[in-house]
Amino acid sequence: MSVFSSVEQGLPIEVFALNRAFQEDKHPNKANLGVGAYRTNEGKPWVLPVVRKTEIKVASDENLNHEYLPVLGIEAFTQAASALLLGENSPAVKENRAFGIQTLSGTGALRIGAVFLNGILKRDVFYYSNPTWENHHKVFMDAGFKSAKTYRYWDANKRNFDLEGMLEDLNNAPAGAVIILHVCAHNPTGMDPTQEQWKRIAEVMERKKLFAFFDSAYQGFASGDPDHDAWAVRYFVERGFELFCAQSFAKNFGLYCERVGNLTIVQNNSQTKDAVVSQFTWLIRGMYSNPPAFGSRIVSTVLNDAILRKEWMDCIKTMSSRILKMRQALRKRLEELKTPGSWEHITKQIGMFSYTGLNEKQVRILIDDFHIYLLKTGRINMCGVNESNVNYIAESINAAIRRSDA
Repeated sequence: MSVFSSVEQGLPIEVFALNRAFQEDKHPNKANLGVGAYRTNEGKPWVLPVVRKTEIKVASDENLNHEYLPVLGIEAFTQAASALLLGENSPAVKENRAFGIQTLSGTGALRIGAVFLNGILKRDVFYYSNPTWENHHKVFMDAGFKSAKTYRYWDANKRNFDLEGMLEDLNNAPAGAVIILHVCAHNPTGMDPTQEQWKRIAEVMERKKLFAFFDSAYQGFASGDPDHDAWAVRYFVERGFELFCAQSFAKNFGLYCERVGNLTIVQNNSQTKDAVVSQFTWLIRGMYSNPPAFGSRIVSTVLNDAILRKEWMDCIKTMSSRILKMRQALRKRLEELKTPGSWEHITKQIGMFSYTGLNEKQVRILIDDFHIYLLKTGRINMCGVNESNVNYIAESINAAIRRSDA
């Protein structure tokens, strides 16, 4: 009798199961709209040219070695990452009230932030948008939180952001609750609040004494302008919030497998910094001891070099522009086909994902009959759409909807 005989089979992770099914599919017109990674117009992964150049530069530096990094990471990286988020001239940065901690990508930043909030600050209730990235719930519950609640975000009937529903739910949240907020390119809906709507959200959170935990997975990748994409978190800091922000450099640098992340911490008093740093040091020591070097050296080198940073800005504009072009093309073709329903939400949304409004039956038809792979929620990765397959995808969506309605 094995000691492992009582272990139950875990459920597959949907997005990875879809990716595997896509890879095994031999159909010539198959399309992968599931996995959250950028693809070129040829449907291929893209190593950013500035990243390729910097990889060679870092690898050839004979002054570098493979010694352990400090527990909290490379300071040149964490400073550059926090400044990218908050702005080079942010008073919080200049006054030493904001600092960064290198993490295992954005997921790692969420996890260590959640462990700190639950274990050190004794917060046990968190809220996330309905819908949200599916890993938010697991990360926070595994970190020790006792209660997970949702706030309304997506109006399925109007296919739009539900501001009033969100505000009502935040108004009913208990003081001190942790609120997960997407900085930009909301996953999975692609629908972000306007600046005026962010101000109303901030008013409620300030009055209710709610703790803002931002998730920034797409800064620069969403609009092509890192400053524009960071507006919400900068506004909250300007307004006086103390907050956390998990940053990922998977999408905007294409460093998916290098796990490059940063947790930016903003306080209203620099005198609390040393104690906070000390507690995070012990938390990380007990989890993974210290972070990996290569990916963070790439990001640090690029962000701290004016020429390389300009090249990176050109790269993210290339990615965001291609996605915008595909949004327009997909909507145009769906409307030409007179596909039932309204499709203007596809071009109102921003970033990698589109919440199409397709139901589970329609998704099943797309996967089984048309070899188009997407999540059962109807979320698609717009990066999987290109000039060669956009017509096929639109025609397949049109057929799936008409079949399901028949």
